[in-house]
Amino acid sequence: MHDLSRGRIVVTGGAGLIGSALIWALNRRGLDNILVVDRLDRSEKWKHLVPLRFADYLDADDFESRCLQSADAGDVRTVFHLGACSSTTECDAAYLLRNNYQYTKNLAYWALERHARFVYASSAATYGALERNLSDEMELADLRPLNGYAYSKHLFDLYAERNGMDRRVCGLKYFNIFGPNEEHKGEMRSLVHKAYGQIRASGSVRLFKSYRPEYRDGEQQRDFLYVKDAVEMTLHVAQHDATGIFNVGSGGAHTWLDLVRPIFRALKLPERIEFIEMPEALRDKYQYFTCARMERLFATGYDRPVTALADAVTDYVVNYLVPQKPLECDDPPAFRKELSAAT
Repeated sequence: MHDLSRGRIVVTGGAGLIGSALIWALNRRGLDNILVVDRLDRSEKWKHLVPLRFADYLDADDFESRCLQSADAGDVRTVFHLGACSSTTECDAAYLLRNNYQYTKNLAYWALERHARFVYASSAATYGALERNLSDEMELADLRPLNGYAYSKHLFDLYAERNGMDRRVCGLKYFNIFGPNEEHKGEMRSLVHKAYGQIRASGSVRLFKSYRPEYRDGEQQRDFLYVKDAVEMTLHVAQHDATGIFNVGSGGAHTWLDLVRPIFRALKLPERIEFIEMPEALRDKYQYFTCARMERLFATGYDRPVTALADAVTDYVVNYLVPQKPLECDDPPAFRKELSAAT
């Protein structure tokens, strides 16, 4: 077992959705010897850090310079590399490869030289157009990513495998993660966040129509996972010295309707959903079904139940979106009890 309390923990992307949630989860375990690494741009994601406890902060470029110079950053024993450009519409492939691929290589070598545990974010986007049997045991060479972001993530997965790193590091293919601290992501934020804004503005939600006869409008399916569950899985693989690639998902598929209906219930508003035309450029690339195979994670002993989708959406809406509150390290631990009181 890897002891997270031993030495300093580095969290890159620490002000982002998964990164800040990971720090929140570490704080709730009494851990705050954390070096936060990120690029605080013109967004207000810095606010995610305000309620959290950590030892120090470094800009991502400054941190990489230290890594390349083999400089000391304290007694680092654990690295969670969650920082990346996550935009699936980013067209600058050179930027994506520099920021997502080369940066990850540099940091991985730095961590391994120090015998530090290295856990990094891959992505479910690396599965490309595949819709069925999304197994983390698939041959990486058989995958065909559809955009530059996915390719930049896939390239490091391949590099780690070809150079034997996969037996020393752990990559996590996050599926459709949603939850507090994502408003800075713009068009890349979850449909829950977008739908909440639409309901507040107009009282209704807009979803794409289906263009395949086997799926009715709104019944396209995805593997949605609450960020609180995602960080529990992340910490589990880190502590259990798991190596290689792991899916991080719910292991179940739900419709877009399943995702948005609890928002109306949480807000005590009548359900109003309209279906709009999908842009033609998306129609040939659109996935109608995704679901993570989770056997590898379960084989490591992970047995914590995933939060039911409706409960997760309700917790997010009632306790974070409505009060415009970020994750805080003194949040009540039993948020399911909090849900019962709220609903």
